[in-house]
Amino acid sequence: MEIKRVTIAGGGVLGSQIAFQSAFKGFDVTVWARSEESKKRVQDRFDALYVTYKEEVEKLRSVIGTDKAHAQGILKDTKNASSDTIQKLYDDVEKAYKGIKIETSLKDAVKGRDLVIESLSENKDLKIDFYKTLAPLLDEDTILATNTSSMLPSWFMDYTGRPEKYLALHFANRIWVKNPVEIMVTSKTDGKYPEILKEFALNIGMVPIMIKKEVPGYVMNSLLIPFLMAGMGLLANGVADAETIDKDWKLTMCAPIGPFEELDYIGVPTAYHVVKNNPQSADPNSTMGKIKAMLEKMISEGKTGREAGEGFYKY
Repeated sequence: MEIKRVTIAGGGVLGSQIAFQSAFKGFDVTVWARSEESKKRVQDRFDALYVTYKEEVEKLRSVIGTDKAHAQGILKDTKNASSDTIQKLYDDVEKAYKGIKIETSLKDAVKGRDLVIESLSENKDLKIDFYKTLAPLLDEDTILATNTSSMLPSWFMDYTGRPEKYLALHFANRIWVKNPVEIMVTSKTDGKYPEILKEFALNIGMVPIMIKKEVPGYVMNSLLIPFLMAGMGLLANGVADAETIDKDWKLTMCAPIGPFEELDYIGVPTAYHVVKNNPQSADPNSTMGKIKAMLEKMISEGKTGREAGEGFYKY
Protein backbone atom coordinates (compact mmCIF):
# COMPACT_ATOMS: atom_id res chain seq x y z
CA MET A 1 0.00 0.00 0.00
CA GLU A 2 1.32 3.42 -0.98
CA ILE A 3 0.35 6.41 1.11
CA LYS A 4 -0.60 9.47 -0.92
CA ARG A 5 -3.54 11.11 0.86
CA VAL A 6 -3.06 12.09 4.50
CA THR A 7 -5.34 13.70 7.07
CA ILE A 8 -4.11 15.17 10.33
CA ALA A 9 -6.84 15.23 12.98
CA GLY A 10 -5.97 18.28 15.04
CA GLY A 11 -4.06 21.33 13.88
CA GLY A 12 -2.23 22.28 17.06
CA VAL A 13 1.45 23.15 17.22
CA LEU A 14 2.65 19.70 16.19
CA GLY A 15 -0.34 18.67 14.08
CA SER A 16 0.13 21.74 11.88
CA GLN A 17 3.84 20.95 11.51
CA ILE A 18 3.14 17.34 10.46
CA ALA A 19 0.63 18.62 7.93
CA PHE A 20 2.93 21.29 6.47
CA GLN A 21 5.93 18.95 6.29
CA SER A 22 3.86 16.26 4.55
CA ALA A 23 2.48 18.77 2.05
CA PHE A 24 5.98 20.21 1.52
CA LYS A 25 7.10 16.73 0.49
CA GLY A 26 4.30 16.43 -2.05
CA PHE A 27 1.50 14.64 -0.21
CA ASP A 28 -2.20 15.47 -0.51
CA VAL A 29 -2.92 16.83 2.98
CA THR A 30 -6.11 17.71 4.83
CA VAL A 31 -6.34 18.94 8.41
CA TRP A 32 -9.46 18.41 10.50
CA ALA A 33 -10.30 21.33 12.78
CA ARG A 34 -13.05 21.07 15.38
CA SER A 35 -14.70 24.44 14.65
CA GLU A 36 -14.47 27.57 12.53
CA GLU A 37 -12.54 29.20 15.36
CA SER A 38 -10.10 26.28 15.41
CA LYS A 39 -9.85 26.50 11.63
CA LYS A 40 -8.66 30.10 11.91
CA ARG A 41 -6.02 29.14 14.48
CA VAL A 42 -4.79 26.38 12.19
CA GLN A 43 -4.54 28.80 9.27
CA ASP A 44 -2.58 31.22 11.44
CA ARG A 45 -0.12 28.41 12.19
CA PHE A 46 0.24 27.65 8.49
CA ASP A 47 0.87 31.34 7.81
CA ALA A 48 3.71 31.24 10.35
CA LEU A 49 5.10 27.95 9.02
CA TYR A 50 5.08 29.36 5.49
CA VAL A 51 7.45 32.11 6.66
CA THR A 52 9.56 29.68 8.70
CA TYR A 53 10.06 27.24 5.83
CA LYS A 54 11.06 30.01 3.43
CA GLU A 55 13.61 31.23 5.99
CA GLU A 56 14.97 27.70 6.40
CA VAL A 57 15.29 27.30 2.63
CA GLU A 58 17.18 30.60 2.42
CA LYS A 59 19.60 29.42 5.11
CA LEU A 60 20.52 26.48 2.89
CA ARG A 61 22.27 28.79 0.41
CA SER A 62 25.19 29.12 2.83
CA VAL A 63 25.65 25.34 3.20
CA ILE A 64 25.34 24.24 -0.44
CA GLY A 65 28.26 22.00 -1.35
CA THR A 66 29.14 21.33 2.30
CA ASP A 67 28.27 18.90 5.09
CA LYS A 68 27.48 21.69 7.56
CA ALA A 69 24.56 21.31 9.97
CA HIS A 70 21.20 22.32 8.52
CA ALA A 71 17.48 21.48 8.65
CA GLN A 72 17.55 17.85 7.56
CA GLY A 73 13.78 17.71 7.17
CA ILE A 74 13.95 20.41 4.50
CA LEU A 75 16.85 18.92 2.51
CA LYS A 76 18.91 15.88 3.36
CA ASP A 77 21.77 16.24 0.87
CA THR A 78 23.31 19.71 0.73
CA LYS A 79 26.65 18.56 -0.63
CA ASN A 80 25.16 17.84 -4.07
CA ALA A 81 22.62 20.68 -4.00
CA SER A 82 22.61 23.71 -6.30
CA SER A 83 20.83 27.02 -6.78
CA ASP A 84 18.22 25.09 -8.80
CA THR A 85 17.62 22.92 -5.74
CA ILE A 86 16.94 26.02 -3.65
CA GLN A 87 14.43 27.33 -6.20
CA LYS A 88 12.61 24.00 -6.25
CA LEU A 89 12.40 24.04 -2.46
CA TYR A 90 10.89 27.54 -2.58
CA ASP A 91 8.35 26.22 -5.10
CA ASP A 92 7.58 23.27 -2.79
CA VAL A 93 6.90 25.65 0.10
CA GLU A 94 4.46 27.60 -2.08
CA LYS A 95 2.68 24.42 -3.19
CA ALA A 96 2.42 23.17 0.38
CA TYR A 97 1.00 26.42 1.68
CA LYS A 98 -1.58 26.71 -1.10
CA GLY A 99 -2.44 23.01 -1.23
CA ILE A 100 -3.32 22.12 2.36
CA LYS A 101 -7.05 21.85 3.00
CA ILE A 102 -8.69 22.55 6.37
CA GLU A 103 -12.00 20.79 7.03
CA THR A 104 -14.40 21.14 9.94
CA SER A 105 -16.44 18.11 8.84
CA LEU A 106 -14.71 15.01 10.20
CA LYS A 107 -16.55 12.81 7.71
CA ASP A 108 -15.30 14.85 4.75
CA ALA A 109 -11.80 15.18 6.21
CA VAL A 110 -11.20 11.42 6.45
CA LYS A 111 -13.08 10.19 3.38
CA GLY A 112 -10.78 8.46 0.87
CA ARG A 113 -7.63 8.92 2.95
CA ASP A 114 -4.76 6.44 3.06
CA LEU A 115 -3.53 7.59 6.46
CA VAL A 116 -5.15 9.52 9.32
CA ILE A 117 -2.86 10.82 12.08
CA GLU A 118 -4.58 11.78 15.33
CA SER A 119 -2.78 14.73 16.90
CA LEU A 120 -5.16 15.90 19.61
CA SER A 121 -4.15 17.15 23.06
CA GLU A 122 -2.84 14.75 25.70
CA ASN A 123 -6.26 14.01 27.18
CA LYS A 124 -7.22 10.34 27.39
CA ASP A 125 -11.00 10.83 27.54
CA LEU A 126 -10.90 13.31 24.65
CA LYS A 127 -9.00 10.84 22.49
CA ILE A 128 -11.35 7.96 23.34
CA ASP A 129 -14.42 10.04 22.44
CA PHE A 130 -12.72 11.08 19.21
CA TYR A 131 -11.93 7.49 18.18
CA LYS A 132 -15.50 6.38 18.89
CA THR A 133 -16.75 9.11 16.55
CA LEU A 134 -14.05 8.49 13.96
CA ALA A 135 -14.26 4.68 13.69
CA PRO A 136 -17.43 4.40 11.55
CA LEU A 137 -16.29 7.21 9.23
CA LEU A 138 -13.03 5.66 8.03
CA ASP A 139 -12.62 3.78 4.77
CA GLU A 140 -11.82 0.10 5.23
CA ASP A 141 -8.18 0.39 4.13
CA THR A 142 -7.30 3.60 5.99
CA ILE A 143 -4.34 3.32 8.37
CA LEU A 144 -4.81 5.13 11.68
CA ALA A 145 -1.93 6.48 13.78
CA THR A 146 -1.65 8.48 16.98
CA ASN A 147 0.92 11.16 17.69
CA THR A 148 0.38 10.94 21.46
CA SER A 149 3.56 11.92 23.26
CA SER A 150 3.01 10.25 26.63
CA MET A 151 0.22 7.66 26.37
CA LEU A 152 0.19 4.09 25.05
CA PRO A 153 -1.60 3.36 21.77
CA SER A 154 -2.96 0.16 23.34
CA TRP A 155 -5.13 2.36 25.59
CA PHE A 156 -7.09 3.37 22.50
CA MET A 157 -6.79 0.49 20.02
CA ASP A 158 -10.15 -1.12 20.87
CA TYR A 159 -11.99 2.15 20.21
CA THR A 160 -10.61 2.57 16.69
CA GLY A 161 -12.58 -0.15 14.93
CA ARG A 162 -9.30 -1.24 13.25
CA PRO A 163 -6.76 -2.25 15.91
CA GLU A 164 -4.75 -4.19 13.34
CA LYS A 165 -4.26 -0.96 11.33
CA TYR A 166 -3.57 1.24 14.37
CA LEU A 167 -0.17 2.28 15.76
CA ALA A 168 1.79 5.24 17.09
CA LEU A 169 3.68 7.69 14.89
CA HIS A 170 5.38 10.24 17.11
CA PHE A 171 7.10 13.40 15.87
CA ALA A 172 9.31 15.91 17.65
CA ASN A 173 8.49 19.62 17.80
CA ARG A 174 10.08 21.68 14.96
CA ILE A 175 10.13 18.57 12.78
CA TRP A 176 11.95 20.24 9.88
CA VAL A 177 15.01 20.42 12.18
CA LYS A 178 14.38 17.61 14.67
CA ASN A 179 13.38 14.93 12.21
CA PRO A 180 13.24 11.55 13.93
CA VAL A 181 9.79 9.91 13.95
CA GLU A 182 9.12 7.08 16.38
CA ILE A 183 6.99 4.13 15.25
CA MET A 184 5.46 2.00 17.99
CA VAL A 185 2.93 -0.84 17.65
CA THR A 186 0.42 -2.51 19.94
CA SER A 187 -0.12 -6.25 20.45
CA LYS A 188 -2.83 -6.12 17.78
CA THR A 189 -1.02 -4.16 15.05
CA ASP A 190 -0.49 -6.14 11.85
CA GLY A 191 3.24 -6.37 11.11
CA LYS A 192 2.99 -4.86 7.62
CA TYR A 193 1.83 -1.44 8.85
CA PRO A 194 5.02 -0.38 10.67
CA GLU A 195 6.89 -0.96 7.41
CA ILE A 196 4.37 1.11 5.45
CA LEU A 197 4.72 3.98 7.93
CA LYS A 198 8.50 3.63 7.89
CA GLU A 199 8.39 4.28 4.14
CA PHE A 200 6.02 7.21 4.67
CA ALA A 201 8.38 8.71 7.26
CA LEU A 202 11.30 8.51 4.86
CA ASN A 203 9.22 10.08 2.10
CA ILE A 204 8.44 13.16 4.23
CA GLY A 205 12.08 13.71 5.17
CA MET A 206 12.03 12.01 8.56
CA VAL A 207 14.30 9.39 10.13
CA PRO A 208 12.16 6.43 11.29
CA ILE A 209 12.94 5.07 14.75
CA MET A 210 11.43 1.63 15.30
CA ILE A 211 10.37 1.04 18.93
CA LYS A 212 10.48 -2.64 19.89
CA LYS A 213 8.21 -2.45 22.93
CA GLU A 214 5.32 -0.23 24.00
CA VAL A 215 6.39 2.33 26.58
CA PRO A 216 4.83 5.70 27.57
CA GLY A 217 6.93 8.43 26.00
CA TYR A 218 8.71 6.17 23.50
CA VAL A 219 12.48 6.82 23.61
CA MET A 220 12.38 10.56 22.96
CA ASN A 221 9.96 11.58 25.71
CA SER A 222 11.13 8.91 28.13
CA LEU A 223 14.29 11.01 28.21
CA LEU A 224 12.78 14.46 27.63
CA ILE A 225 9.83 14.47 30.04
CA PRO A 226 11.85 13.72 33.22
CA PHE A 227 14.30 16.46 32.13
CA LEU A 228 11.51 19.01 31.70
CA MET A 229 9.83 17.92 34.94
CA ALA A 230 13.10 18.35 36.81
CA GLY A 231 13.42 21.90 35.49
CA MET A 232 9.83 22.78 36.36
CA GLY A 233 10.24 21.20 39.79
CA LEU A 234 13.19 23.48 40.52
CA LEU A 235 11.14 26.50 39.49
CA ALA A 236 7.95 25.46 41.31
CA ASN A 237 9.91 24.85 44.51
CA GLY A 238 11.62 28.25 44.28
CA VAL A 239 15.15 26.89 43.82
CA ALA A 240 15.93 29.21 40.88
CA ASP A 241 14.14 31.17 38.17
CA ALA A 242 13.59 29.84 34.66
CA GLU A 243 16.34 31.91 33.05
CA THR A 244 18.92 30.79 35.63
CA ILE A 245 17.99 27.12 35.23
CA ASP A 246 18.24 27.39 31.44
CA LYS A 247 21.56 29.23 31.67
CA ASP A 248 23.05 26.62 34.00
CA TRP A 249 21.96 23.76 31.75
CA LYS A 250 23.19 25.38 28.53
CA LEU A 251 26.59 26.28 29.94
CA THR A 252 27.13 22.91 31.60
CA MET A 253 25.92 20.72 28.73
CA CYS A 254 26.88 23.01 25.81
CA ALA A 255 23.20 22.79 24.83
CA PRO A 256 21.55 25.27 22.44
CA ILE A 257 18.42 25.67 24.59
CA GLY A 258 17.32 24.97 28.15
CA PRO A 259 14.22 23.21 29.53
CA PHE A 260 12.05 26.33 29.68
CA GLU A 261 12.95 27.44 26.17
CA GLU A 262 12.00 23.93 25.05
CA LEU A 263 8.72 24.10 27.00
CA ASP A 264 7.82 27.37 25.29
CA TYR A 265 8.32 25.66 21.92
CA ILE A 266 6.22 22.66 22.97
CA GLY A 267 3.50 24.80 24.52
CA VAL A 268 2.46 25.11 28.17
CA PRO A 269 -0.93 23.36 27.64
CA THR A 270 0.83 20.22 26.37
CA ALA A 271 3.07 20.18 29.44
CA TYR A 272 0.02 20.72 31.64
CA HIS A 273 -1.81 17.69 30.24
CA VAL A 274 1.25 15.49 30.80
CA VAL A 275 1.51 16.71 34.41
CA LYS A 276 -2.23 16.33 34.99
CA ASN A 277 -2.06 12.68 33.88
CA ASN A 278 0.41 12.01 36.70
CA PRO A 279 -1.47 10.82 39.87
CA GLN A 280 0.97 12.73 42.10
CA SER A 281 -0.36 16.03 40.72
CA ALA A 282 -3.52 15.55 42.80
CA ASP A 283 -1.51 16.42 45.93
CA PRO A 284 -1.07 20.22 45.96
CA ASN A 285 1.85 19.93 48.39
CA SER A 286 3.85 17.59 46.16
CA THR A 287 6.32 18.88 43.57
CA MET A 288 4.06 17.60 40.80
CA GLY A 289 1.08 19.35 42.39
CA LYS A 290 3.04 22.62 42.55
CA ILE A 291 4.02 22.27 38.89
CA LYS A 292 0.36 21.68 37.98
CA ALA A 293 -0.72 24.82 39.86
CA MET A 294 2.06 26.86 38.22
CA LEU A 295 1.03 25.75 34.73
CA GLU A 296 -2.67 26.32 35.43
CA LYS A 297 -1.89 29.90 36.45
CA MET A 298 0.17 30.48 33.29
CA ILE A 299 -2.61 29.13 31.08
CA SER A 300 -5.22 31.30 32.82
CA GLU A 301 -3.01 34.34 32.10
CA GLY A 302 -2.61 33.40 28.44
CA LYS A 303 1.07 32.58 28.87
CA THR A 304 0.93 29.41 26.80
CA GLY A 305 4.29 29.58 25.04
CA ARG A 306 6.15 31.00 22.09
CA GLU A 307 3.14 30.86 19.79
CA ALA A 308 1.15 33.11 22.17
CA GLY A 309 3.99 35.59 22.53
CA GLU A 310 4.68 34.67 26.13
CA GLY A 311 5.29 31.56 28.19
CA PHE A 312 8.20 31.27 30.54
CA TYR A 313 9.74 34.02 28.36
CA LYS A 314 8.34 36.92 26.35
CA TYR A 315 8.69 36.89 22.55
